[in-house]
Formats: sequence, C-alpha cells, structure tokens
Amino acid sequence: MAEAQRVEIGFDGGQVVSARLTEDDLKDLRKQLEKGGWHDVHTEDGVLALYLPKVAFLRIASGSSRVGFGSVE
Repeated sequence: MAEAQRVEIGFDGGQVVSARLTEDDLKDLRKQLEKGGWHDVHTEDGVLALYLPKVAFLRIASGSSRVGFGSVE
C-alpha cells in the first residue's frame, strides 16, 4: 500500500475530520471538490462519505513531523 499522509478536512460550522490518505486519494478528493456533491474517501480506517459543498478547507501535513526528544542547538 502507498504511504498515506495526514489530512484534516474542515467544514462549514467548524467541524474537522482527520484522516490518512494516499497521494492518489488526495488528488482524487481535490478533483472532486470542484464538482461538488457526495464523494466517498477511502482512508486507512474506512470510508468517509463527504458532502463536498460543505468542505471549507483541506490541511495537508508537511510530512516533516518529528516524534520524541532530541537535542536543540
């Protein structure tokens, strides 16, 4: 399976859903946002059925997150 990245999907009204999407699924979601209507997004945890006209933003993780302790110079 292709590596997934963290994406937050924000809606009118302030709700936010976090999901992990592959690059292909993210590209497909962005293309479908232009069309509107309902769209199924396949995530690592299952399927999200989104009503796209209510999506206000996508926040895509930069991929440079670090976990743990390290030295600060």
